[in-house]
Amino acid sequence: MFATEVENRDTQPAHSWRKLGHVYQPSGKLEWSKSHAANPIAEHIKNDLFRIYFSSRDAQNRSHIGSIVIDLMQPQNILEEAQEPVLGPGALGMFDDCGASIGCVLPVGKRRFLYYMGWNLAVTVPWKNAIGLAISDGEGQPFKRYSTFPIVPLSEEDPFTISYPWVSIEGNLFRMWYGTNLKWGPVKADMQHVLKYAQSTDGINWQRHKEIIVDADYPVEYAICKPCVVKDENDYWMWFCSRGERYRIHMARSGDGKTWTRLGQDKGIDVSPTGWDSDMIEYPCVFDHKGKRYLLYCGSDYGQTGFGLAVLDPN
Repeated sequence: MFATEVENRDTQPAHSWRKLGHVYQPSGKLEWSKSHAANPIAEHIKNDLFRIYFSSRDAQNRSHIGSIVIDLMQPQNILEEAQEPVLGPGALGMFDDCGASIGCVLPVGKRRFLYYMGWNLAVTVPWKNAIGLAISDGEGQPFKRYSTFPIVPLSEEDPFTISYPWVSIEGNLFRMWYGTNLKWGPVKADMQHVLKYAQSTDGINWQRHKEIIVDADYPVEYAICKPCVVKDENDYWMWFCSRGERYRIHMARSGDGKTWTRLGQDKGIDVSPTGWDSDMIEYPCVFDHKGKRYLLYCGSDYGQTGFGLAVLDPN
């Protein structure tokens, strides 16, 4: 059995993220991308080129997955902007008919697996989310839904809503960290959103573990979500969102990817005094390139102001 260990804020290593600036915010000219660029995810193309996936919203507030291409050495120079969504809402009546929000993109052999959160608005509660999968057969090939139904649906273990999966492969094992609600209440602050773990041998059929691996600190925060997990030589590191009065980026550490110790708010980065990220920072994506560690993150209003980039300065 595994669970969250007691929080230990003193074990967070000394570090500092140097902000490289605001990278992207939709112009609003595209019908499927009127606002927001949330949940940025980096995919290496070649050399210093990266494709950044993100979630945008149309005039009906439905999420679509879009992408841009940047040179990491000049991140404000947008080399390519998708004119059509990578993935849009699902068919009417399906679990994702109100939108699709990016979770992660994972290379699997020559194919690419795109894990996403499907939105379905409800009557008695605000929404019901589940996890879907779209697959691309290779670079330049479109993403197509694996199924019209979710690959990780609501269940006895996760009965209310499931959010933002992060998936990695270790040997023949797929590992997933994801968010789930413990309950609904009269207001959104009653949702109690926490993180759990699942694993799979094929990336499609998942065995979920019931235990909470990272719990929220009630009532200071009522939701933690959008995990990003990076494995170093000896440890796993997780960055995730903490939602109380305002979103901030938090950290956790694990020796096996299952039992986690919360380390508190990431001391290396905070909101700016003014500008696009002066109210919130959230939806972290941490990745390495040429010996450096980078952080994609969103700014104020849940990604309405778009996303920016930071790099980890050496101590």
